[in-house]
Amino acid sequence: RAPSVATDICASPCPACGSHVASDWFDGGQQPMATIAWPASPEEACALPRYPLRFVRCLDTGCGHLYNAAFDYAAVPYTEKPNRMFNRGSRWKLHLIDLCHDLLRTLPDRPTVVEIGCGEGHLLRALAEAQPQGRYIGFDPNASVETGNATIEVYPELFYPAHHLPSLRPDLLISRHVLEHMTNPLGFLQMISASSALLGEPLKVFIEVPCVDRLWESKRVADLYYEHNSHFTTLSLTRLLSRAGATVEWIRHGYNREVVMAMVTLGEQSGCRDFASEARAFSLVSRSAKEDIGGRLGELVDSGTPVVVWGGTGKGAAFMQYYGMDAQRFPLVVDSDIDKVGTYVPGMGQRIEYRDILKARPQTSIILPAPWRARDILDEINRECISYRQILIEHEGRLIDFLHNQHPY
Repeated sequence: RAPSVATDICASPCPACGSHVASDWFDGGQQPMATIAWPASPEEACALPRYPLRFVRCLDTGCGHLYNAAFDYAAVPYTEKPNRMFNRGSRWKLHLIDLCHDLLRTLPDRPTVVEIGCGEGHLLRALAEAQPQGRYIGFDPNASVETGNATIEVYPELFYPAHHLPSLRPDLLISRHVLEHMTNPLGFLQMISASSALLGEPLKVFIEVPCVDRLWESKRVADLYYEHNSHFTTLSLTRLLSRAGATVEWIRHGYNREVVMAMVTLGEQSGCRDFASEARAFSLVSRSAKEDIGGRLGELVDSGTPVVVWGGTGKGAAFMQYYGMDAQRFPLVVDSDIDKVGTYVPGMGQRIEYRDILKARPQTSIILPAPWRARDILDEINRECISYRQILIEHEGRLIDFLHNQHPY
């Protein structure tokens, strides 16, 4: 059947690339948790809560990610029951041994290695045994992790990049079979990248997720259960890494192509630091302005100078809210738009009057919260023969005289 625009596409943000257009792919109905429910009786098993399996496919041509659009991470009790993998199969053990050797080749003599979602700690313990001079740290919200006679440290909590990276400064960050459980793996990797960039320390990251290339080829459905929100193809993992700003060292497959792995570096974007510095500077100026401009407004009121705000909605209302211009001290608000007259300033309560009321109130200090409109308003003031004491605008955290101070307007 040819695709139908009306029935085959939907709006749903992709966890891998952020695109908001997807196609319905698999409706599994309502099913209970498949890996961490652990019912103790037939009755308990049949009575388990059920959750929707509504898998869709991202339609971004560079992605094609598969994910459950109805997934709710809060419904999955990871802190109570671990999502343990079966690690005893002979071929899986060989995969872990090969992986351990590959990772050891990337590490310095005394490495700090952090694994997110370390499970029972098999890989970390193997690394610690092979290179015992290092520091090996595992994060897992379930506390029942084998520490291997204290060869690894365990944090029974979630990993928060902005909090943990500055204190731990790892040489290698490992994420194995974690991203497929997340609502927003793209945002998580971007947070790791941004945190590393702000530290000025690009971070080597190893990622492994189940690969569903063969699922797509064979049309098997057993892989599709609630705890796995995301199903990565090689293409969608590549797209995820690109969107996270990763420099990819390699991407390859393992365990008979049932997993896809990548070694990448995150945090090399210099622009991230520039934007963060600009944001921090604006935050500091805005906090200082609240005190400076607030004080200046108070001085105007105390001096007995009549004050009027021109513009009672939008930017005018936002300005008055931020600087606490209450109706008792600043009762007069005017507007050029007759349709706004008779309504009230949101959050503050002043009745908005028509601008002509100022013709009977000379020598008023007029505040223009939208400085980019100041020239138009000044033309209107002069055309309507409205007299005033001064015209004030906000600029660089201060309240300045529009006609006599320097500004770009």
